[in-house]
Amino acid sequence: MWWEKKNRPGEELPSLRTMEAPPAPPEVETIMSEPTPKSPSPSLKSANLPVAGGQHTLLGRTAVVQGQLSAGEDLLIEGQFEGNINLQDHCLTVGTEGRVKAEIRARQVIILGSVNGNVAAREKIEIRRTGHVVGDLIGATVAIEEGAYFKGSIDIARDDGSEAAREVAAPSTVRTGA
Repeated sequence: MWWEKKNRPGEELPSLRTMEAPPAPPEVETIMSEPTPKSPSPSLKSANLPVAGGQHTLLGRTAVVQGQLSAGEDLLIEGQFEGNINLQDHCLTVGTEGRVKAEIRARQVIILGSVNGNVAAREKIEIRRTGHVVGDLIGATVAIEEGAYFKGSIDIARDDGSEAAREVAAPSTVRTGA
């Protein structure tokens, strides 16, 4: 047949003994170590979450969760949550895609998305320009960026433990920006 090669006189086929095998790869001992930390996501950086050395939890854009949530680490919500959130010693960030309908208690709260419910923070509450909040705020410091939407009341909690209302006790509407 045409695919069969015929040897010409005086020509030999290479012998398997004369062919060299490729060298074996060197043996490398792999030692397990701590996982290398991933670079923080842009959402964490833009939300001003502490990114070095701290623990963070992300509730992603497609997540829809109901119930009670408490954690021993900072939390970024980009999805939907309904219920109660308790992060007494940590920071809650509601990302630009986040939709939260909850009573919130945390050390610090940063809102870039939508929150419907009361927010209590030991240190600071920030409503960024893309934020939309309907509910009452209680915190040591409250910052509402130009362009944000807020409807509710604000109580400033002083360091000595007493609370004083900075705004009118009745719910009010504050709209900043153009």
